[in-house]
This record gives sequence, C-alpha cells and structure tokens, in this order.
Amino acid sequence: MKKVRNVSDLRLMFHRNERPIYFVSATNFNLLGLDQWVSRFKYINYIDCFDGRHPNVFVPSELPHEEFQSIEDINNYLLQHKEVVDLIETRGGQPVATFLMFDERTEAIAEELGIDVWFPPAKLRQRCDNKMETVRIGNKAGVPSVPNALSKVNSYAHLLEIADRHGLGHDLVVQTAYGDSGHTTFFISDEASFARHADDITADDEVKIMKRINCRGATLEACATQSGTLVGPLLTEVVGARELTPYKGGWCGNEVFPGAFSEAVRVRAREMAARFGNQLLEEGYRGYFDLDFLIDVDTDEVYLGELNPRICGASPMTNHAAFAYADAPLFLFHLLEFSGMPFDLNVDELNARWAENAFIDRWSQLVLKHTDENVDIVTHAPPSGIYRMADDGSVGYHRFDFNRREIENEREAFFLRITGPGDYRYEGADLGILITRGRSMDDDFHLNERAHAWIRGIKQYYAAKPLVAAHVENAPQPGAFKIL
Repeated sequence: MKKVRNVSDLRLMFHRNERPIYFVSATNFNLLGLDQWVSRFKYINYIDCFDGRHPNVFVPSELPHEEFQSIEDINNYLLQHKEVVDLIETRGGQPVATFLMFDERTEAIAEELGIDVWFPPAKLRQRCDNKMETVRIGNKAGVPSVPNALSKVNSYAHLLEIADRHGLGHDLVVQTAYGDSGHTTFFISDEASFARHADDITADDEVKIMKRINCRGATLEACATQSGTLVGPLLTEVVGARELTPYKGGWCGNEVFPGAFSEAVRVRAREMAARFGNQLLEEGYRGYFDLDFLIDVDTDEVYLGELNPRICGASPMTNHAAFAYADAPLFLFHLLEFSGMPFDLNVDELNARWAENAFIDRWSQLVLKHTDENVDIVTHAPPSGIYRMADDGSVGYHRFDFNRREIENEREAFFLRITGPGDYRYEGADLGILITRGRSMDDDFHLNERAHAWIRGIKQYYAAKPLVAAHVENAPQPGAFKIL
C-alpha cells in the first residue's frame, strides 16, 4: 500500500500490520479490545486483570522495586524488566510503544531498547496538560472557558480581590495546574472553605479561578491529524457518585446514548473540539486527545473544561462506539498519524457521518473505587468476565470473557477487575470497571436503580482481612495515584 485514502485502506493496513505494537500500562483498560483491530498488538501490563487467560496480555513476574508514585514509574519498571525486554527482542521487528502516561525517562529507556514511542514528546504533553495552558490554547482557538482568571493567589482576601476585578462573584471554583479533578478542584464559597485548601491553592505560581456555574460535565475524544481533526461522540460523565468514589467532583464513569444532549450542544461541542485540535497542531501536538466540557444547565452554553493530551478513561467508550464498528476506532487514526504511512482522508465527511444519531448507541461504564477510609488486604475478589443480573436484582458470575462486545443485553455486564486477592484496599483504590449496555443514570443524571444493583452485586464479591502491624508501613495512603 502506497497511501491510505479511505477507511478501507486504513483497516487493511492494520489487518496486515507487521510491526509489533505494545500498550504499556498498569492495565489494558484504556485500549481494551484494540488487539482485535491491529495485528501484532500486545498489552504489557503490571496488573493481571485476567488471571493469565487473555492471549494478548503479558504480565511479567513481580520483582522488588521502589514504591510506585505514578503510572510513569510503573511503565519505567515494566520497560526495564528482563522478561519484558526478552519478549520484545523475541518478537523482533521494529517495535512501537504506546502509553497512557510516560515521562522523559520512559522515552530514554524506549530509545535504549530501540522502541519508537508513537505519541508527542512527554515535554510537550506536560505543557499542554497544564490547566492554565489549556485555557490559553482554547482562547487562541476561539474555544471559551468558563469566565475565569489565571493568577497567583496569596490569601482569601487576595482571591476575592482577583474575583472582583474579573467579575467572577464570590462563589468560586479554583483549580491547580495538574492532577485529577477529584483531588485538585476546590469549591470556595467562604473563608472556611478556602482555609481547608489554602496550602494547595497558595503553593502554585498560578491557579485557575472560575465563576461557579450550574453545570453538567461531558467529555469528547478527538484525534488531530495532518488531514484535520477527527471528532468522536460526546459522552456524559458520572461524577462524584458516593457509591463509586470518595472524591467530590471525581470522575467515575461515562455514558453514551442518543438524546444525552441537545442537538445544539452536540454541534457546538464538536465544532469546539475540531477547532481546538487544529490549534493543537499549531502548537506542535498531534494525535489522540480528550476534552472535558462544562455545559451550563441554565443557559445551555458550552465551555471548555480540561484537556487530556492522551488517551484516558473515556477511551474504551469512544473506541467501542457505533462509528468504530462502522468505520474504525479513533485510536487507529492516531496510529496512522505516527506510522509514517502517507494518507489523505476526508475528515469532514467522516465527522459528518459520525455526528449522525445512527452512530450513537447505548453503553455505560462505571469505575468502582473503595470508598471507605480503612486500609485492608483483599482475600477474595470477583474475576474479570461476564456477570448476569437476576429478576430480584442479585448479581452472579456467568462466564469468562475478555471481550465487552459479548454482553448480550442489559441483564449482562462485563467486569474488568483491577484490585485482586493479596492487594491492598484503601480509600480511592480502583476495584474495577463495570461496562453495561444501556444507561446507568436517570434523566436527572443520578445513578439509576439498575446501577445501584450492579454496584452492590459486584462489591459483594470482595472480602478482605485487617492489616497486621508488619503491613502498615507499606500500605498505600488514601488518595494514592490513579492508574486509569
């Protein structure tokens, strides 16, 4: 093939792919199922979610290591593991690595191993990931954020002075530059609420100070390519559900279904994503990215929320949406962008097709975290696979599978286990991900009864024992880094 001109060429290219392509991460969650689209694609993971039964997941044996502080630490450990190095050398070819997160150390290790990293450089991703930089990139692209000010804050009085200067009022939301929204977004309505987060807010050279609006969250993934920016479907977000996460404002799932948003909101968000992606190309960034939007419930205005310059927790939903099976998963366009293969795609035509309601189906995913404040050790955990719900709402394990498409109806769900036997269970620990057909929220965007039953049904399979003194020092702290 000399050039990719359409989706058929793209699919054929990856069907015949000869280069070993790896997704190196704690789990395979973020690119779940991509191995079914790309020949010679393999997952190299730290956590064995499938008890050795997934044919394309490689989990090396555990070796002594320093305590992980980030996903980057996990990936650097994996790339230096002898069993991983042996696997890569044995499979030969010109290996390619993809990641959820990586740093400059990861890039150096990959270079030593002769592995190409098919993402923009870590330094550029880090710059774009800064919430202040997101606002600035959005402003260049004509993609507005919630009314805000970017400034150093020294005290509560100083915060109010800045807010008054910019007409933001005194009911505020303050965000620091980096981190998960559940940990680094602070709702400030008075001096007492400021005092609770003062150390975090005043430590940064610059924070984002926003007017507080009555809003719903949404997310959308896109891919900036030399042919233009491809835009996926707009997903709802499950945020702060107490059964799922201990963090107010913390992401804990998504839904996709027709009618989730008005046509005006969907059109506006897609246009904003396309403009933002084209501006990212101007900044030197290309490939996959995710935008979070805030939709003002009172005015239907759509605002830019955050940029994730990478794949993210919503990626399994995007890459399994109806358009992916009609054409191709969005991540294949990312791989094409970095492959070096010449291409000329009609991005406008693809975006117009994907915007049609026919390319939106009904799925949801819920991320189950441990919500109690205790720390213990898991003695029993539900295996990954397909579960069924009985008429009385009880949930039972039905069969093993690693393909979420095998869910037959809304009475079945796919559970991807993250925390297993022998693991610590601490506040905020990811227990697993539950993927179902149909909705998990009601029309007021609260968890519906079916979701409550699924959550109870899965969590009942977990059992744990208290820590003994010898384990206390090594136990993770509440709020330990996320791995999804």
